Amino acid sequence: MLLASLDKLLPLAAQWVAAVEQRIEREGFPLLKEELEDARAVGVVDAERVRLLPLERVPEPDALALQAAARAIRFLTPTTRGLALRYGIFVRNDCWRDRRLVAHELVHTAQYERLGGIEPFLQRYLSECLTVGYPAGPLEQEAIGVANQLARTYSESFSAKSRL
Repeated sequence: MLLASLDKLLPLAAQWVAAVEQRIEREGFPLLKEELEDARAVGVVDAERVRLLPLERVPEPDALALQAAARAIRFLTPTTRGLALRYGIFVRNDCWRDRRLVAHELVHTAQYERLGGIEPFLQRYLSECLTVGYPAGPLEQEAIGVANQLARTYSESFSAKSRL
């Protein structure tokens, strides 16, 4: 059912992402030095453009059709900790500056770039959510895997430094 309406939902979702990205660009904070390093490590080309915005809760889209679709695939729930909207990233207040979470969202930013922007990313990401399921889709699994690998690198680096 939702897969059949993806063509109608995609333009609404792309408009929402673009509008919210602009809000984060205005109100958000630039990446810290280590976050910029992480952004480059995960493949973000335009890392200086990324902004983070802390919020009590990641917002839902205004459009009722998008809200219904998000609920149907269990995406954007009250437990959502972060959300990348291309160069704008929401981070829930209680997760602010969580390096692994930010790295995960930065992988999505790199995917937006690699796939050619908002609409191509959403087309693929939402198709995966609707066919494979969230969080089992390949784009989401890539973000999980890369962020976990980066976190292991931090731990190994910290352990090596503490032995010196």
